[in-house]
Amino acid sequence: MQDAQPKLPMLVPKREAMDAETELYWLALALVPGLGHRRGARIVESFEDVRAVFSAPRGDLEAAGLSGAVAQTIASGCTFEEAFSQQERARVVGCQILPLCHPFYPSMLRGVLDAPLLLFALGNVDLLHDVNVAIVGTRRPSTYGKSVAEKLARDLAALQVCVVSGMARGIDTCAHRGVLDAGGKTIAVFGCGIDHIYPAENKALSQEIASKGLIISEFALGASPYPQNFPLRNRVVSGISHGVVVVEGSQYSGSAITARYALEQGREVLAVPGNITSQPSWGPNLLIKQGAALVQDATDILNQLPTQVRVRLYRKMHEAAESRDSAPEVATPITAVDPHHAKVLSQLRVDEGTLMDDLMDRLPFLSSSEIIAALFQLEMDGLVKQDVGQRYTRLWC
Repeated sequence: MQDAQPKLPMLVPKREAMDAETELYWLALALVPGLGHRRGARIVESFEDVRAVFSAPRGDLEAAGLSGAVAQTIASGCTFEEAFSQQERARVVGCQILPLCHPFYPSMLRGVLDAPLLLFALGNVDLLHDVNVAIVGTRRPSTYGKSVAEKLARDLAALQVCVVSGMARGIDTCAHRGVLDAGGKTIAVFGCGIDHIYPAENKALSQEIASKGLIISEFALGASPYPQNFPLRNRVVSGISHGVVVVEGSQYSGSAITARYALEQGREVLAVPGNITSQPSWGPNLLIKQGAALVQDATDILNQLPTQVRVRLYRKMHEAAESRDSAPEVATPITAVDPHHAKVLSQLRVDEGTLMDDLMDRLPFLSSSEIIAALFQLEMDGLVKQDVGQRYTRLWC
């Protein structure tokens, strides 16, 4: 369930660490009232450097498409005082500032429309370049919704997936808690400054995420959780994720907004089915009706991700298994497969389909009927899928 995402000119990230002065210029630009993220990125692209934007005459700024008021604000440099204050405050909080051209700015997010000019990040910024899957849903989940969100998060953690959510009450909190309880990694995207905990009851959870995962926000330090912030926050949740899973939510909920952003950004949209008489299930059930992938377990999520992402996860699982000298934790262990079935499975690849004729050539000691029976059972077990042209692909084992 993907739509093509229009492309903007993208700033090339610098390989070297960003100096404090460049960081200050980006902060000053992001704080210009009325500029907007998209226009801000384009003006830096036009002048080739953020410093050049502030040294340009007002007339040149207007010629580049800025309004007179915005051009005057930039030319006057009046946002530098607040930018310096934000920079000092970031040092006190211990967070990093990641402008669009920063090497740690998430590349997936950089390529979407209206990408934030910068992010404030507290924790492990490497997670921004991990395999990320978002789990979102209602603030008023049912018992079923809570248990599903926690289980999916735990299972994804076992599969080396980083779980993204918005730190809201309900499904978001369950997703963050589930992955942390499983020893996994999670990213919380705030709809306020990262030094402003919202909701207040998630203070302990926020501290745990900051120490074991990552908190990010496009909003300045000290910014309050205004209602208009959260739809903007949702585009970042989907923007840094390879897929978005909706657990529960009404037809016009925040999770529906996140799903719409995901479609616009070309991300996979998935949904957990629910009781047709339950209002929190209307949103995900409608998404499934419209073509979103139905989710029953974590394997369903992984199977919808792009091939290169699945291959990357497969390698990560085996590297993790080797590091602890044990088998990878996957939904269906290969040790549970019949010996003949395991031989067929060993000839299949994650990133490329295999023809029946090729399997027969590679497994001369098995008859065609035995191979067919093995493939049928492996499909039933969720270990193999059949693609177009009777090509068989290995899934998560």
